[in-house]
Amino acid sequence: MKPIQTGLASYGMSGSVFHAPFLDVHPMFELRTIVERTKNKARERYPYVRIARSYDELLADSDIQLVVVNTPDVTHYEFARRALLAGKHVIVEKPFVSEVSEGEELISLAKEKRLMLAVYQNRRWDGDFLTVQEVIRSGILGRVVEFQSAYQRYRNYIQEGTWKEKKAGSHHRIGLTYNLGSHMIDQAVRLFGLPQAVYADIAKLREGSEVDDYYHIQLIYPSVKVSLRAGYLMREETPRYYVHGTKGSFVKYGLDPQEELLKAGISPALPGWGTEKETDWGILNTETEGGLHFRGKIETLRGNYAAFYDDICDAFRNHRPAATDASGVLPVIRLIEAAFQSVQERRVVSL
Repeated sequence: MKPIQTGLASYGMSGSVFHAPFLDVHPMFELRTIVERTKNKARERYPYVRIARSYDELLADSDIQLVVVNTPDVTHYEFARRALLAGKHVIVEKPFVSEVSEGEELISLAKEKRLMLAVYQNRRWDGDFLTVQEVIRSGILGRVVEFQSAYQRYRNYIQEGTWKEKKAGSHHRIGLTYNLGSHMIDQAVRLFGLPQAVYADIAKLREGSEVDDYYHIQLIYPSVKVSLRAGYLMREETPRYYVHGTKGSFVKYGLDPQEELLKAGISPALPGWGTEKETDWGILNTETEGGLHFRGKIETLRGNYAAFYDDICDAFRNHRPAATDASGVLPVIRLIEAAFQSVQERRVVSL
């Protein structure tokens, strides 16, 4: 079976860190073309790859079957639309789109063209999230009553030379909520389904910031309290996750190691990929049906971003929707829109 001929729309951090390393080692993908407008960094690491100088050049290659749209957020809708019109299957980096209406249009176009349209929600395969998911699924905490997820960063200045710090206009939002929020909301929906309502506080806390750099989003469910928080002025580490239930709690510090391994240039094909060090394992405090009490560390499940591309390959070959099919991810954008509406109108927004 021939590998899927794949093109990357850019070779910035997303392309060099999150996509190219997996496409390079996966036997069922061939990383054929990467767009670099002026540089040749991709060829230094992948000498077999063809360098295209424009997105149009990439789309004009009739051999390309799958295009990864990993360009700046404000281009996702237009670049995905153009790829679909060119007859290419598409993976779009998160956030999928800026507005629900854009997503609906792309999903309709993909169905019309009978093409795959998936979103790169790779943090479904973070080891810590996989562990939280399994802890909840196992019932070891009893009925879950509270879930909190936090993502701390500390950068008390405005980073120069990046589109992520620049206001994009009234029709496109760029900031922490669309960036990390798209991951954290997606994870919460995976755990608990769609909420009934949203209440949010979104702000610019750094002096001179053009984009939101803090959020606290509450997803409102009938029987579980869900709180998502992130910011750029969080210097002291707090739990990445904590989950409370009627029988016990699970608390997890630290971040999945895969991103740092990829930034260091370590191949995801190496043995033990995604294994977390024991010092970062989470604490489980619970009791059994027989009344036995346990408190201690439990090993974090191995993170596996490669599973995203395993699923894309299987979906492509078997003509089924991907696990991250755009129609299933679009509610994340709807919830982000509701969060901004909540801030603007200072109220709980029902869905």
